Amino acid sequence: MRAVVQRVTRARVVVAETCVGEIGQGLCVLLAAMNDDTAADVALLAKKVAQLRIFPDAFDKMNLSVVDRGGGVLVVSQFTLAGDARKGNRPSFQRAMEPGVAPAFIDEFCGQLRAYGINVQTGQFRAHMQVELVNDGPVTILLDSKRVF
Repeated sequence: MRAVVQRVTRARVVVAETCVGEIGQGLCVLLAAMNDDTAADVALLAKKVAQLRIFPDAFDKMNLSVVDRGGGVLVVSQFTLAGDARKGNRPSFQRAMEPGVAPAFIDEFCGQLRAYGINVQTGQFRAHMQVELVNDGPVTILLDSKRVF
């Protein structure tokens, strides 16, 4: 799985002019399921997101996780993170998980975050979404379950 994790003061996702998910302080996670992902990838990435220490402590050091801060997580599926643009100018999405399978992986990721006690909001799979957020810092981290953290 691949994720772009952004520390936010607020974030929301809109589908057809209707807000379908919204959080205050926390993380906005753009998430792609890849065609070679397994349950181990889901667990690894969910644990990393829940425990990622990118929030400031009392000394303004990035020492706290979203769990420590009691923040929310907005998860937005984004297959384009699987894009490969090394050849030519049009990305290939062959590494993206099939749309019939991917929602189960996205849902399992969200469920594992909820098991940490996190308020998780989501976008809508395969919908045209508008994501609005205020990136705090800015702090943006790229994660890939196939790469060693």
